[in-house]
Amino acid sequence: MLKNLDLKRALVCFDLETTGTSPDRDRIVEIGLVRVEPDGTRRSFRTLVNPEMPIPAPATAVHGISDDDVRDAPILAAVAPGIVALFEGADLCGFNSIGFDAPLLEAELRRAGSPIELAGRRHLDAMRIFHAMEPRTLTVAYRRYCGKDLTAAHAALADVEATLEVLDAMVGCYEELSGDVDDLHRVSNPNEGRFVDRTRKFEWDDQGRACFTFGKHQGRPLEEIARGTPGYLSWMLGNDFSDEVRKILSDALLGRFPTKTAAPAAGAAAEPADAPTGPLTLFPDGG
Repeated sequence: MLKNLDLKRALVCFDLETTGTSPDRDRIVEIGLVRVEPDGTRRSFRTLVNPEMPIPAPATAVHGISDDDVRDAPILAAVAPGIVALFEGADLCGFNSIGFDAPLLEAELRRAGSPIELAGRRHLDAMRIFHAMEPRTLTVAYRRYCGKDLTAAHAALADVEATLEVLDAMVGCYEELSGDVDDLHRVSNPNEGRFVDRTRKFEWDDQGRACFTFGKHQGRPLEEIARGTPGYLSWMLGNDFSDEVRKILSDALLGRFPTKTAAPAAGAAAEPADAPTGPLTLFPDGG
């Protein structure tokens, strides 16, 4: 039973597992939801969904659902009316559901012929509430993990010293974290090897091809666009993209395309010594 929520009408808490993160091109492979009435009555629903497209390996690595798992599952159109009915007259709840699950669910139900309007409902996002209650700043982390106030916050050297203390204290706080630098590198870089460039304008697909991550060609291979719509690459070259991306575009217009190679071992030199690096982010956004 919920002990602290004061419900005036039904609340539907829902979660999607999908083929990716784009509402425009990705599909649902599993949906689970619980509808809670003000009197505490619950109805649960869960089903796998055949997305009618291959599930990319990176998505399977996240949620464990493969093409074989959904081969005999219903397509979304077959279960969409029942899903819409469960949302009828209810407020919404999820974890990162405002930014991800809700817009993707709306897009999928529209494609399935059972449109639903989620905008305008009260929507409780546990991730956003968590982040509001637990601000992700170095000052807060220093107080939580080191038990001290950071009196010189935003002074560069003081921030560096505090960051080292916080990192060391975090390793001591969580049993699942080891002090091994290779292990901490893997926790810090869960998407290592996924993207072609540092600004994440291109990512590797299952066939080792560089694909756009943004814009009207999102998800399409760079080589396909270079050969079919080279003017788009020329347009990009006239805009404010990084030198690395501009080099990729220039090479593509000459028929040279990025090749995916095995990722270097953690700690190995992965880029030239004079390559620009970004700031260390201990507390990235996300669920």
